[in-house]
Amino acid sequence: GGTKTGETSIETISKVYGVQAVVVSIDPKRVYIKSREECDAKHTVVELEEDQAGPNGERLCWYQCTVRGGREARDICAVSVAKASEQLGAGEIMLNCIDMDGQCSGFDLALMRAVSDAVTIPVIASSGAGKPVHFSEVFKRTNVQAALAAGMFHRKEVEIEDVKKHMAEEEIPSRRIAR
Repeated sequence: GGTKTGETSIETISKVYGVQAVVVSIDPKRVYIKSREECDAKHTVVELEEDQAGPNGERLCWYQCTVRGGREARDICAVSVAKASEQLGAGEIMLNCIDMDGQCSGFDLALMRAVSDAVTIPVIASSGAGKPVHFSEVFKRTNVQAALAAGMFHRKEVEIEDVKKHMAEEEIPSRRIAR
């Protein structure tokens, strides 16, 4: 992956409209492993914090890409897809962790860190936010350039102004709300 042929969709769109027009959405899920040796060398193994350990206490995983809204898995890791997308001309990565989607327990920091450290293009954190502190955490503990949430705002559990206020208190810049 990531070999330029001049014919891929990413290359074509990037050439015609510019890299800013190509945002690749990556929707992985965790595959827990007990040791690095247990994992195929083509996958990037990520160490998890204790509070993020797997169901049997696993502290290692790789992030398997999915399709069809997370219903079907593919044997390729999110870090590999992000790197290949960047090489082909993508301008941004929108990174959505299937495991955290709708959980309101925070972004998957291990995933966000692994991908944002592996590429030079902006990474947008998605899935998992449930309170304002989740935004400051993802910016302070990873190299993502943006973060988004939907459900917590749609359900009126948190107001956008509350997140903006928290970000300002933490001295993290954010966009102003258009009026």
